[in-house]
Amino acid sequence: MNRRLQSAFFTLSTFLLASFAQADDSGWQPLFNGHNLDGWEHVGPGRFVIEDGKLKTEGGLGLLWYTREKISNAKLRIVYHTPESQKAGNAGVFIRIPEEPTEPWMPVNRGYEIQIDDTDDDYHRTGVVYSFTKAKSKPAVREWNTMEITLDGDRTIVHVNGELVTDYREGEGQPAKKDAGEPDRGPRPTAGYIGLQNHGDGDVVYFREASLQKLKP
Repeated sequence: MNRRLQSAFFTLSTFLLASFAQADDSGWQPLFNGHNLDGWEHVGPGRFVIEDGKLKTEGGLGLLWYTREKISNAKLRIVYHTPESQKAGNAGVFIRIPEEPTEPWMPVNRGYEIQIDDTDDDYHRTGVVYSFTKAKSKPAVREWNTMEITLDGDRTIVHVNGELVTDYREGEGQPAKKDAGEPDRGPRPTAGYIGLQNHGDGDVVYFREASLQKLKP
């Protein structure tokens, strides 16, 4: 390839990647481009790999976190899939992480995990703030499931497949820890980093979309 063609190819590639990262007409901005992990960093055991434009969890316990900004007053849209061959697919979406994580347990104890697991009890199942809130509903599982998380000041609202599962305001009725594996209690920030969890061996979850929509002031 000559230099002129190389230059044209580079310009086109840069334009396409920049266009992909821009918000669409409804205000949704993709955080995952479907090609690589630009803007994301992994900490802890295991990893995320990309298969056919989707993120796939492998091993764990680890966290893939979005490095470009702390997020507040916004909606997150996460579209995920658990293979039918699994009895359970365990993962999570982390929000309100107060500082850049260097290992996976700080986000557990100082942020919030929005759980992905359709087999556990009402405080540990899909759509709840893990061990903090009780599920308001149990949405039917689809091939591809859409989780929408609204961060509105100190309020966290979670819908799964269009059904309200969680509506939690900071500090409301935090139940006591039941075991050492549950996160520490205490306040979380209104703005923080977000991440996707790879839970461990035997847990495989695919993510095909992670998008952000800023709330209007």
